[in-house]
Amino acid sequence: MIIEQIWTGNAYRNFNYLVVCPETGDALAIDPLDHARCLATARQNGWSITQILNTHEHGDHTGGNKAVVAATGAKIIAHRNAGSRIPNMTVGVGAGDIVKVGSSIELECLDTPGHTMSHICLLSRTEQPALFTGDTLFNAGAGNCHNGGHPDELYATFCNQLEKLDNDTRIFPGHDYLVNNLKFTLDREPDNETARSMLERHADQDPNQALVTTLATERLVNTFFRLDNETVIAGLRDKFPQIGDNPDARTVFLKLRELRNAW
Repeated sequence: MIIEQIWTGNAYRNFNYLVVCPETGDALAIDPLDHARCLATARQNGWSITQILNTHEHGDHTGGNKAVVAATGAKIIAHRNAGSRIPNMTVGVGAGDIVKVGSSIELECLDTPGHTMSHICLLSRTEQPALFTGDTLFNAGAGNCHNGGHPDELYATFCNQLEKLDNDTRIFPGHDYLVNNLKFTLDREPDNETARSMLERHADQDPNQALVTTLATERLVNTFFRLDNETVIAGLRDKFPQIGDNPDARTVFLKLRELRNAW
């Protein structure tokens, strides 16, 4: 499986992806907002974009659909409940459905509500899994819930799905928010030396050659996975005394999301 991460360089700091079957050259374009770069990358490598997968319905993820379809005839795949908000969606998918690319790639759809209620992530069942997370999970962070989502659902997605994935799963998010997210982790957990070291190493990274983390790394530096950490809980108690001495994981997650909204 070939994964081409495409940095858009826009104000929203979007990543687009081409997932390519090495045997046939067929490509799946994930959230191809920068249609010109996606099409040019495919053309330069001799790949054929045959499908588009939108992780969710927001315009910074669907805005390139029309141009890619016009150039390639690709079909549009998205969550089955997003059809009314994604023009010309061809295929609706849900939890457990498989997206095939060429002759060698199968990607499992995970129904991952929270950022929106019609959000999917894609998981490769390869020797080292890859997870295309859209706006659900970022490097060292989690999606917001401002435009059609809900933090309770996002917590459930983290707790019931992401937490259960293998440590070696590589993370391919929809945006590059690494630096800001690491700063938030350190704001909440100043003694997190792994996050501090990562920030020092990657503060000036070139997004065209962005760091690809694994879930093992995320569990060390992403505060939304560190819900039982004593420092995190103590800091939240200072901000929200009403949570008491032993808040449950859901409460910690929701309060972290609340703080990140205004941070």
